[in-house]
Amino acid sequence: MIRVGIIGASGFAGGELIRLVGQHPELELTFLGGSSNIGRRPSELHPGLRQDLGLAVEPVSTDLSGRCDAVLLATPAEVSAELAGQLAGQVASVIDLSGAFRIRSTDLHERWYPKVRRQPELADRFVYGVPELVGDQMAGAPLISLAGCYATAITLGLAPLTLGLGLDLKTVLVDGKSGSSGSGQQLRTAGLHPYRNGAITPYAPVGHRHAAEVGDFLERSKPGTIGSLTMSAYGVSHVRGLMASTYVFTDDAVDSRELQRAYLRFYKGRPFVRVRRHTETVIPVPDPQAVLGSNYCDVSVLHDPEGGRIVVLAALDNLIKGAAGQAVQALNIRFGLPEETGLTMQPLMPA
Repeated sequence: MIRVGIIGASGFAGGELIRLVGQHPELELTFLGGSSNIGRRPSELHPGLRQDLGLAVEPVSTDLSGRCDAVLLATPAEVSAELAGQLAGQVASVIDLSGAFRIRSTDLHERWYPKVRRQPELADRFVYGVPELVGDQMAGAPLISLAGCYATAITLGLAPLTLGLGLDLKTVLVDGKSGSSGSGQQLRTAGLHPYRNGAITPYAPVGHRHAAEVGDFLERSKPGTIGSLTMSAYGVSHVRGLMASTYVFTDDAVDSRELQRAYLRFYKGRPFVRVRRHTETVIPVPDPQAVLGSNYCDVSVLHDPEGGRIVVLAALDNLIKGAAGQAVQALNIRFGLPEETGLTMQPLMPA
């Protein structure tokens, strides 16, 4: 059994990690860490978790080398930046779910994460990305930084165009909509039910750090393939799930059938990316409702000849494929397990 510790056990992602690790056939949950709720059991923090794991939240102040093979950080970026250096010498692998190490460029990192002070040499050691694209680098990696929820959807949507077909993308515009769980458990006035219910809130209308993260990754993976990438993000009244609608403008010749075949080829053998035709089911897909509770990302690609654009739609559960599920997927790859181990749950619908 692979011994796993979770730090940040009180949050939404932390609760999902406890649930997924606790039911995984090859993982043993051996440590829960946090700075608040010390001494409280998972069942006290997460109403859906009733299984007695024999663990309570502990301070992150002890050496974990004798207790954990891997530690999952579901902590704010500022905390992850501090903890990663301490844990790197204690356990075989640290997997960070925060934004602390996602952007490799120092200038971009300081622009989008001005309060997150990290060690530059430590940042260079992290393998960043989604398992479908960098899984070979995650195998055996001591430090892994996972893509953000929006970044996961956007990158999986764009990768077949850039890394597969090799298209030059002049302009990429992203319209993102996500549920309230994406902002965590912090109490904000805008998150109160009377304001949030039924709302479409433009909380980041002219830029989002996940777009910067995607641009940084794709530029390093295949330089010069994207001219500009910008994003507008909206909060909607769903609790969980997100949709990234990406509009791509290119001078390269494409057609709908070629695009569909390219996406199917690119994700062949990748169990958690489902390439879907927009009209294949009783509701148009992708739709976040069709992936809730699962580690799937549904992707559709369409060609709009009148608008001179490619439309890529990607939907996922922000707490599973966008966070905890992706962490377990990366953990599986890191330790040589089949990547779908413990993650074969189907979506819940209606939800």
